[in-house]
Amino acid sequence: MTAYIFRRLLLIIPTLFAIMVLNFGIVQFAPGGPVDQILAQLEGTGIDATSRVSGVGGGDIASGGGGAKQSTPGDASANTRGTRGLDPELIAKIEAQFGFDKPLHERFLHMMTSYVVFDFGESFFKSGSVVGLVFDKMPVSISLGIWTTLLVYLISIPLGIRKAVRDGTAFDIWTSGVIVVGYAIPGFMFAVMLIVVFAGGSYFQVFPLRGLVSSNWSDLTLWGKVVDYLWHMVLPITAMVIGGFASLTMLTKNSFLEEIGKQYVLTAKAKGLSERGVLYGHIFRNAMLIVVAGFPSAFVSILFTGSLFIEIIFSLDGLGLLGFEAALNRDYPVMFATLYFFTLLGLILNLVGDVMYVVIDPRIDFESREG
Repeated sequence: MTAYIFRRLLLIIPTLFAIMVLNFGIVQFAPGGPVDQILAQLEGTGIDATSRVSGVGGGDIASGGGGAKQSTPGDASANTRGTRGLDPELIAKIEAQFGFDKPLHERFLHMMTSYVVFDFGESFFKSGSVVGLVFDKMPVSISLGIWTTLLVYLISIPLGIRKAVRDGTAFDIWTSGVIVVGYAIPGFMFAVMLIVVFAGGSYFQVFPLRGLVSSNWSDLTLWGKVVDYLWHMVLPITAMVIGGFASLTMLTKNSFLEEIGKQYVLTAKAKGLSERGVLYGHIFRNAMLIVVAGFPSAFVSILFTGSLFIEIIFSLDGLGLLGFEAALNRDYPVMFATLYFFTLLGLILNLVGDVMYVVIDPRIDFESREG
């Protein structure tokens, strides 16, 4: 197993590099880079996002990020800048500040060299380092991810087992209808519905509309802070759980159904073991293998992708909203640093998932399969 883990760790390097190269190349074709954002602001046509950048004038350029020196992708609209009637020297200074005065390959190699030592540079349009921004937003996304993952597993596993045991009964049929609805409707649609019904949209004002805590949170007692935090988390977590429990429930059911029909289960029943003894003494470990081993990747998916629209809808300032704003504003240091970090984290957690297979069932041997 040690040799397998070592090989997988080595494989992470070219995989991560290929992902970064692919995304770096795609960005070259995206119009409206950070330099164009600044130039549009100077011409009075910039979007609101560019207002975060401090004034540019008199030939002196200063960005909200304090002058980003991190290597970044090129600006796809560079060939149109000369037609804007702006001072070419001013444009050249802006390009130099953002690092676009260097060749494409040099910018990419400098970026990757810095990322290897986890030096992610400064944000173009937000004040502070990329690492600082990520850590500031992390608590919100972690709160959503942990609570959602915990509730999804606590609901889906017992429900999936119950559906497998009572396959074809009325309980299985009506719960399948609920699951189909949960699977078909996106989580953000449930979020909008919950706001309309329970957050003062049209009917009841039971839960707050936005934010993670109330404005007077610092003045509350410890118990008051806990209650206030949970009160704010009810609607976003409910929306994420409804949108995420369906697939895991069906995975659990199908996994148990597959094991129930195997010969060793029939043999155990023939020896006089009770249904419960067979279910939890023999079937459970084998059937739960794929469910439990998939926990790391499921958590990453919920944490960094599933919460994007939920954070936007409920105005939760987390990683999803940070990444969305970075893509919208062409804040390349934030875009590529978060891509690098979370891709690396995802690759490592995939390896952790494989290790969990062996921990749950020692009969699995990845090394012999590779051979």
